[in-house]
Amino acid sequence: MKRTGNLYEKVCSIENLHLADRRARKGKLSQHGIKKHDHNKEYNLQALHLMLRNKSFKTSQYTTFVIFEPKRREISRLPYFPDRIVHHAIMNILEPIWTSIFTHDTYACIKGRGIHLAASRVSAALKNEPETKYCLKLDVRKFYPSIDHQIMKSIVRRKIKDPDLLWLIDSIIDSSEGLPIGNYLSQFLSNLYLTYFDHWIKEMKNVKHYFRYCDDLVILGDSKPALHQLLSEIREYLRDKLGLDVKGNYQIFPVASRGIDFVGYRMYHTHTMLRKSIKKSFARAIAKGKGPESIAAYKGWAKHANCLNLIKVLSHGKSKEVQGIRDTT
Repeated sequence: MKRTGNLYEKVCSIENLHLADRRARKGKLSQHGIKKHDHNKEYNLQALHLMLRNKSFKTSQYTTFVIFEPKRREISRLPYFPDRIVHHAIMNILEPIWTSIFTHDTYACIKGRGIHLAASRVSAALKNEPETKYCLKLDVRKFYPSIDHQIMKSIVRRKIKDPDLLWLIDSIIDSSEGLPIGNYLSQFLSNLYLTYFDHWIKEMKNVKHYFRYCDDLVILGDSKPALHQLLSEIREYLRDKLGLDVKGNYQIFPVASRGIDFVGYRMYHTHTMLRKSIKKSFARAIAKGKGPESIAAYKGWAKHANCLNLIKVLSHGKSKEVQGIRDTT
């Protein structure tokens, strides 16, 4: 595999730092860190340029907070300046390089490859019912905290050879245990951590119907015993090569009787429905009179499923029908 060098100067350039600043602030202009940075924006960017050039940049202190939806997670946060700008500056240069090695069915935090594309490709695969009778669904136990720094660095080096850029990436990797959830760079590094596993599944194990969204995996096949055997090999690969474990809630089941709960949908061979929790949230948003933007987001979910009647009922906001959906779904 060809490795790429001479990248650090591009990352450090003042033009790239200005671009990173513009991209990092999108949709976040009201944040205190951005307002504070804007008081001395040009001075800050010039200072950051010098910090990167003379390698005096160090990752700032993290602050953490906990979220409970869709599940309990500890989120790490870095200051807007200089850290979030640095992460965007790195990804301005590396995103096309790393994206080029992701498999066709790797999703999450990749431009154009979000939830709806993942759902549509699983639905398309399910049209071939003989090849997709059974599903192996699994995820990785404590994925982000379990990422091994030395393995992560070795994977980065399979594509990047610029020693100065490797110094910067290494320093960010080593700034926290595992990979901190919430870092812009962590999203891409976590995808990269599993990308050679993806290639092993697709190219060495010849798995045709394989889909990964972050650490959530769906594999479809025509044989339950074959999926059990593949699960055993996956456990071995993840443990021996990546230091990861399969979470104990893995499932191997017939698709026709249960459907596949994946990326917010429940998918069958013949149709796709919204996940119950999202349907309930949609109904609650209508009942509480949420604004058009909130409702439009839920309609965006629903339009990718077989939910025309649901959209009609919820859009009209009929109180009894909405209450019925909230109570029965």
